[in-house]
This record gives sequence, structure tokens and C-alpha cells, in this order.
Amino acid sequence: MTRDDLAKALTNGNVQAFLRMLRYGEGTTKEDGYRTMFGGELFDNNFSDHPKRPITKTLGGVPITSTAAGAYQFLSRTWAGLVKAYGFPDFSPTCQDQGAVALIAGRGALADVIEGRLQVAITKCGKEWASLPGSPYGQPTVTMTKARELYIAAGGRFEVGMAKPEPAPPIAPPPEVPEAPPTYIPIADMPPPPEPSKP
Repeated sequence: MTRDDLAKALTNGNVQAFLRMLRYGEGTTKEDGYRTMFGGELFDNNFSDHPKRPITKTLGGVPITSTAAGAYQFLSRTWAGLVKAYGFPDFSPTCQDQGAVALIAGRGALADVIEGRLQVAITKCGKEWASLPGSPYGQPTVTMTKARELYIAAGGRFEVGMAKPEPAPPIAPPPEVPEAPPTYIPIADMPPPPEPSKP
């Protein structure tokens, strides 16, 4: 996949809706989302590069140190891998969006996102973003119900690539079969019994 492929994918409405849903879970939907570091602090380097700054916060009573930054909370090592693979020149919003699509594709979920298979895509991406439903990292997650609501609100559609099955043709009624004549003689039609013979 090339950067042109990533840019093309970003024109898809379902991809845009999925990314918007991701940003909600990562806490980066505000205007400064692309400049947000782990814990909510902002970096200011004109988006020249990932800030690469480890920050420690306590979540659920457990101290967690992370270099996550940007709208999709890229770890510094994750971003370094993306730069190596795609040659991103900076950490601009455009590169961040393309980087998120690259991570989705790397999890084998891009086709699912494009086709509207939301739950399948979320399951595949759960190890990439700790905020997704079912993510194994023990951090607060968005519920699947909330994820669906966010996705729909952002214009996402479901199963858009699947053709609706044709309705089954109506079942024709069985042909009328003429009633067969009775195989017995009704009692009313039987001849009277013969008179007993006189001695």
C-alpha cells in the first residue's frame, strides 16, 4: 500500500466515520486533538515530528508511562515504523490521518471499514487502540453500543458493499384436486333390508 492508497482511502465516508469514532475513544476530538499527548498535554513543535516524550499518568490506580501523541495516540516507536514504511515527512494532521489508515490496513481491517463491517473492524483493531471495545490492555474502553452511535453520527454506514438478497418468489397454491367419489355408500342411500321370509 502506498501513500496515494492511504489518501484515497481517506475519501471514503466509512473510513472518515471510523477515524472519528477512534478519536472519541482516544480523547482527541477537540480542535487540538492532533497536538494532544498522553494525559491531555499539548505539544508545540509545528508538527515537525512526533514529540517522543514519555509521560506517566495513573489510570485506575496503576501508573502508566506512554509516548502516545496525536489524534490517534501513536506511540513513538509505532510512528517511527510508519515513517520508515511510508516516508511521512512530518507529524501533520494529514500524515496522522494517513498513518491511522495504515495501521488499520496493517491489522487487515481496512476492507471491513470500507464495507461497513464495523464490529469486525473494531475486533481486528482492538490490539492497536486501547480504547476500542474488547481491547486487552486494561485501559478504559468505549462500549460497542457507543462506538456504533459515534460511527453512525459521523455518517458511517453498515455493510454497504453487500447486495441485498432477492426476495423469494411467492409460493404458488397447490392445484385444486377434484374430490374423489366416496368409496362407501352412505347409509341413507342403502336399499332397505329384505323382508324376512314367512314360514
